[in-house]
Amino acid sequence: MKLLLNWILSACALLLVASVYSGLQVHSFGSALWAVVVISLLNLLVRPILVVLTLPVTLLTVGLFLFIINGLMFWAAANLLSGLSVSGFWAAVWAAFLYSLVGMVIDSALGRLFP
Repeated sequence: MKLLLNWILSACALLLVASVYSGLQVHSFGSALWAVVVISLLNLLVRPILVVLTLPVTLLTVGLFLFIINGLMFWAAANLLSGLSVSGFWAAVWAAFLYSLVGMVIDSALGRLFP
């Protein structure tokens, strides 16, 4: 139940970010649901490899390079899906940052709801 609720709320968070930030466009709620799946899979499979490969740069920038990696995951998802579009790489970085902030609020709320 928690996983399904997290998926639906994450799609709502993506729609919220798209409505607040003009650099991100989501065409429908169904597109948002698929985008959450693709972003989650990219974060699960590709992101750890990129984090290990860019570890020296990440250490040199005191972790700030992780924002770039998050933006790359968002940008890759937008390139893989037709229902999600990002106006550019830096727009993807900002959209990923905003989506992460809303995602932290959702995770905190779900953690309290399902201890």
